[in-house]
Amino acid sequence: MTTFTEGRHAGEHIVSQASGTRSRDVVTLAMGNNLAAGTVLGKASIGAASTSFSGTGNGTITMDATTPVLPTAKVGDYTATCITAASDGGIFRVEDPDGYVLGDVAVGGTFSDDIKFVIADGATDFTVGAKFTITVAAGSGKYGALDLDATNGLQIAAAVLYDNVDATDADATVVVTSRDSEVAIHALTWPDGIDNDEKDAALAQLATVGIIGR
Repeated sequence: MTTFTEGRHAGEHIVSQASGTRSRDVVTLAMGNNLAAGTVLGKASIGAASTSFSGTGNGTITMDATTPVLPTAKVGDYTATCITAASDGGIFRVEDPDGYVLGDVAVGGTFSDDIKFVIADGATDFTVGAKFTITVAAGSGKYGALDLDATNGLQIAAAVLYDNVDATDADATVVVTSRDSEVAIHALTWPDGIDNDEKDAALAQLATVGIIGR
């Protein structure tokens, strides 16, 4: 006897949605994704970080080798400005792209809030007002399967794939459920190894954009 396994159908995850196409968007699914309908997606919204310096002092800023840009990061210019000068040291105040103060960090210490870095002293001490600018670039904007280990935005649940799509060899234009809808949790496809707490967190992320798990 031959056994057939039925795959996911287009829109199988949808419990309810807004009229017309309000609940859906047409987006780009990044190459390398071969996904079933109902796959929970993230969006590559955050890119790499680059740095520049102005003022007095020849110390350096080193972005973390593993997670220079954290999941909460914003696109734009962060600043780390020297507010207290000291011989072979100093204190820097870090602000996000909207001008909000994230905290202070001493030279030689690790700063970790949105971005992660260490400032090192050089032969010439920093003076008050010396400033590092850390620019977080925008990501590609492409979607992919939710990846809890990513740092570019793919770790945050943002949409649900409407139909089966094979984008193994090239980017693909796809339809996603992106807002104003209810989705059947049992019909969603998750990353391998995801646990219940991580699923709950991802469902909460979907809820923030109006996709409610039922």
